[in-house]
Amino acid sequence: MAPNTLAQGFARDTLPPMKAPLIDPFQRAIEYLRVSVTDRCDFRCVYCMSENMTFLPKKELLSLEELDRMCSAFVRLGVQKLRITGGEPLVRRGIMTFFQAMSRHLESGALKELTLTTNGSQLVKFADDLKAAGVRRVNISLDTLDEAKFAQITRWGRLPQVLKGIDAAQKAGLRVKINTVALKGFNEDELETLSDWCASRDMDLTFIEVMPMGDLGNEDRLGQYWSLKDLRARLETRSPLVDLPERTGGPARYVRVENTGQKIGFITPLSHNFCESCNRVRITCTGEIYTCLGQEGHSDLRAPLRASESDAQLEDAIRAAISLKPKGHDFDYSRQTVDGQVSRHMSHTGG
Repeated sequence: MAPNTLAQGFARDTLPPMKAPLIDPFQRAIEYLRVSVTDRCDFRCVYCMSENMTFLPKKELLSLEELDRMCSAFVRLGVQKLRITGGEPLVRRGIMTFFQAMSRHLESGALKELTLTTNGSQLVKFADDLKAAGVRRVNISLDTLDEAKFAQITRWGRLPQVLKGIDAAQKAGLRVKINTVALKGFNEDELETLSDWCASRDMDLTFIEVMPMGDLGNEDRLGQYWSLKDLRARLETRSPLVDLPERTGGPARYVRVENTGQKIGFITPLSHNFCESCNRVRITCTGEIYTCLGQEGHSDLRAPLRASESDAQLEDAIRAAISLKPKGHDFDYSRQTVDGQVSRHMSHTGG
């Protein structure tokens, strides 16, 4: 493993006692931060980005050291769960030094969990290092087990590479959860196949409704939308589903499949708004904070981060941004239009 130069560079940051926590206008404590470390990806999933993407100049991205300062400031302000996203986070050069640096907050107890959302393409290379850095769980995006359909929906992806990555993650001792976007006319016929495959490998499974984000050319968001109410009803024809009270800090609601004991999650931004318990915010790779995935409103944290070696301005800017967090999003397909669509790609905000 490479020397932990990033962590050494921030040895001065020993996280003094936590300051007053971040509370939004609706009295929700912000304890969950999702950080995109790159807008780049080695796939081009049709619901996430266009095939011919123009990526940001590298100078606009936060450096790994700046990402460390940003995340450490949020931990000081009460964030207990940190999820690293992209793009595909593992294609960022030197990214393991960042994970190694964040491990100091796990060791101190200030951070309760460091996790990752990935397409799985790089896990053969990085699974062992992630485990060594304190990552215990990874979410892997996988919408089909059909190799031809996988190539179709990811455009550039290859299913065998991802399956090998899942093998590597489990071998390293990482708990794997599969995230599947429910797409009408695409993976409806694989509902039982995906569920049984995850159960056979002791992997949890979460289904996600497709969200109206980005100008993706001819992709028909309304035509792709498959309500998870319908999906759940289909699952219930095979086995009773028992609602579980647990929450992982994210938007998923979980059930247990009575016949197998498998846990399945549902993320339903369209058919069942989950905003009432939202405790998370997102930081883009350029230092913008989005306090709601389904709203355009955002604030710049890069300028105050770069304005001073002190984090005082940054912390003030974070608090100001949290004070603007809305009650919820406006995603809505009920009127047979893509209401509430936001213009940015999912890869811009972070998956």
